[in-house]
Amino acid sequence: MKILAIADRPPREKLSKLIQENSIELFCSLGDLNYFYLQDLEEIIDIPKVGVYGNHCSGTYFDSLGIMDLHLKTFEHKGLTFGGFEGSIKYKESDYAKMYTQQEASEKLKGFPYVDVMIAHSPPFGINDESDTNAHQGFVGLKEYIEEKKPKYFLHGHTYPTEANIVKKYLETKIIYVHEDVVIEL
Repeated sequence: MKILAIADRPPREKLSKLIQENSIELFCSLGDLNYFYLQDLEEIIDIPKVGVYGNHCSGTYFDSLGIMDLHLKTFEHKGLTFGGFEGSIKYKESDYAKMYTQQEASEKLKGFPYVDVMIAHSPPFGINDESDTNAHQGFVGLKEYIEEKKPKYFLHGHTYPTEANIVKKYLETKIIYVHEDVVIEL
């Protein structure tokens, strides 16, 4: 299955063009985007659109674009089960930002069922994160989820690993870092 995933930056081209040219079968938003970056998704109605909000998202634009919010939910498509977790580590006080403490995230993920593909805005703790900083630290709960449930794929944005330190596999899970727009074959 070919998916188009996007995170943190506007796409390089119109999403409708990327979807058509690459025979995309599912669209996936990993957060820190806005309605205007994704606006042309309104005209895309023939493929599923799923996503999670990032810590800089308004948390209000998915419905108008036909994107299913996968935060702590699951969705099945073409034999694969997708699930998601929104936001980032809580590094400041905000009534609107999607942020959680390590304890809150771990508690929310307890009992979350197995999925083939976990999508998240933030990475797991110690994997493609900046674990010594507050804003770009990954979630311990997501790392524990991978260790326990062993999804086939884990997609995330939010951070800025370099080619020299990027982690592409943890245990049996393929880790896919997304920045801007990326076509992924699952």
